[in-house]
Amino acid sequence: MSQPMSFSAFHEPAETAAIRERLLRLYECWNQGDAQAYAACFTEDVDYVAFDGSHIRGRQANAEAHQALFDGVLRGSTLDGEVKSLRFLAPDVALIHTEGVVKLRWQRKAPKGRRSIQTTVAVKREGVWYFTAFQNTRIQPPNAFARLMQRLMTPKRSAAR
Repeated sequence: MSQPMSFSAFHEPAETAAIRERLLRLYECWNQGDAQAYAACFTEDVDYVAFDGSHIRGRQANAEAHQALFDGVLRGSTLDGEVKSLRFLAPDVALIHTEGVVKLRWQRKAPKGRRSIQTTVAVKREGVWYFTAFQNTRIQPPNAFARLMQRLMTPKRSAAR
């Protein structure tokens, strides 16, 4: 019986390092407020979902949306993040989970409530890694309604007799 193909042989340290470098470049572009360079880290046909659920399609739309943010509410902000996992799905496709936070220009420290988790798909095209799909979700502590629903849905243990 044949074993399922593993792509571990394809994720040489150099490929992992190249993806991490691309992420660092992404953060640098954000921190410089350079929307064109930020968007250049993505494929032309990128699907980009922001923390608020807005869905941006395409590199140019990504650049335009981020330029408006960098010129407005996110002017002078900084983006910091860390890779939580990086897994190769194929030799030229990787799934990345990062946690990140945006610190606004007047903040000394980014508030914990602004932390987000990102799911990103990277593809290698003509020897260069680009991000082709991006989903950003704000990390939220469970609210009172969610805690109540969890209690109601959890089976009760019978009392010892």
